[in-house]
Amino acid sequence: MDAVRQSRMVAVGQTLHPVGLLVALLFFVWSMTPSLLPRPWYLQGVATGISVAIGYGIGCGVAAVVRWCGIRSVVPSRVRTIGWGVVAALGAVLVPLFLVLGSRWQQNLRELVGLPPAECSFYIGVLLIAVTVAAALLAATRAVRWAVRRLTAIINGVVPTPMARLIAVGVAGLVIVLALDGALHRGLLGVAERSAEAADHSTAQGVHRPQAGQRSGSPASREDWDSLGREGRTFVAGGPTATQISAVTGSPALTPIRVYAGRESADTVEGVADRVVSELNRTQAFERSVLAVVTTTGRGWVNPNVAAAFEYVNAGDTAIASMQYSFLPSALSFIADRDTPKAAGRALFDAVYRAWADREPDRRPKLVVFGESLGSFGGQAAFASGADIVSRTDGALFVGTPNFAQPWAEITADRDPRSWERLPIVEEGRHIRFASRPEDVKLARQWEFPRVVYWQHASDPITWWSFDLLLRRPDWLREPLGPDVDSRLRWLPIVTFWQVTLDMIFSAEVPYGYGHAFGPDAAQLWVDILDPPEWDSAKTVRIHDALSHPS
Repeated sequence: MDAVRQSRMVAVGQTLHPVGLLVALLFFVWSMTPSLLPRPWYLQGVATGISVAIGYGIGCGVAAVVRWCGIRSVVPSRVRTIGWGVVAALGAVLVPLFLVLGSRWQQNLRELVGLPPAECSFYIGVLLIAVTVAAALLAATRAVRWAVRRLTAIINGVVPTPMARLIAVGVAGLVIVLALDGALHRGLLGVAERSAEAADHSTAQGVHRPQAGQRSGSPASREDWDSLGREGRTFVAGGPTATQISAVTGSPALTPIRVYAGRESADTVEGVADRVVSELNRTQAFERSVLAVVTTTGRGWVNPNVAAAFEYVNAGDTAIASMQYSFLPSALSFIADRDTPKAAGRALFDAVYRAWADREPDRRPKLVVFGESLGSFGGQAAFASGADIVSRTDGALFVGTPNFAQPWAEITADRDPRSWERLPIVEEGRHIRFASRPEDVKLARQWEFPRVVYWQHASDPITWWSFDLLLRRPDWLREPLGPDVDSRLRWLPIVTFWQVTLDMIFSAEVPYGYGHAFGPDAAQLWVDILDPPEWDSAKTVRIHDALSHPS
């Protein structure tokens, strides 16, 4: 039995191309190098497996091009044997070496972001998963190649061989696209949405219906508690009370207003937005000092630190307006539905802005906007440019913005010369500033109102993920790396793209200040944006502590 298994392994090995294996080995080595964030061993295995498969394909492709160019040589069997021996020797040395180095680099990354050490013993699993993933991808590729050849042979009886091959490739590509977009893409999304919608009817542990009339979902509200969705219920039931705000700031405070409408409350995002405005009118939110419009992520989540910090800094004399626009989790919306967040962001801001603009200038609150991740992406869709944000708001805080968001991308691209992509300076910081830490907003130029802050970490894969990473080194990897990024990080074609892609999965599962985790530093940023009167730094420290250790 062992002899049969050994002969099968030899037969499979003989089908592999030595050039492809050499490039695959190079990609294996590259894939083990540090990325933005520490990854679980099983995700490292997936990243490595994909990289190895692509490397093998590139190597085989190069060899095929050489053959197509008519460059052929007869390699003596002795030389071929030596070549295979070199490949085997390199693999025997480099694979275990970089498994150990990769494990050590991941531990260094965990230490950098303040995570406890991981079990090194699991790292042997990286090799097993990588081989499995690479083999599966290779088998799928060979199956497609076999199908193309069979189809070419069938068509070749009707049209010349070159045309038959072209038609076969086109048909195979079309079938793959339809399979992914139809049976897999739409099917999986449909199942995910139905599952998410069912989960949306649950309520998080410890969340109870608010009794204060200043909250949607309360007995006084026109929005039914059950219609708000899981994240909406958490939002309106959370946040500091007037008593808690006074205890922290030492100043009189009001009960903050939080209004919200769930996706089930209307058939369209415009209809949901209109219900939010109705709640603003009911709670007399336009009589508060500051009104914030918040576009949520995916299922309706609002960062509790950013929202509570906003309320603390303004002594509860605030109103926050938000809404749910989807049942899908942010990760799926990020991949499959980027239109709805933009439509929701525009609908909500435009509806609130119209109601706000109808009031006399001296009888309406300051109007600010904020949002995180997909919420930042959707919220910015209400504005044509950075100048438009400045002209129609009294301030903004956009957190963890995805790379494809506008006008973020345009503002970043048009940054002042010699400023960094990870921390751009725009018009010397006249209105718009970028920050990884609160102190980053301190620039030489006087900061004029309205003030807009883009809060982003150098180690956040959500902000830096882009298809451009496949073949082009971005500016943020040409510049000095951020303090929260491993100094050994280098851009590697194709490999870096897959590393950053998988970094996104657990990008929020790190301490605040790293990756996609944004916390109590929001207090200082709101102080910088709004510059509340008679403020002292001791209040900021107390708010930071209150957010860090909520009761």
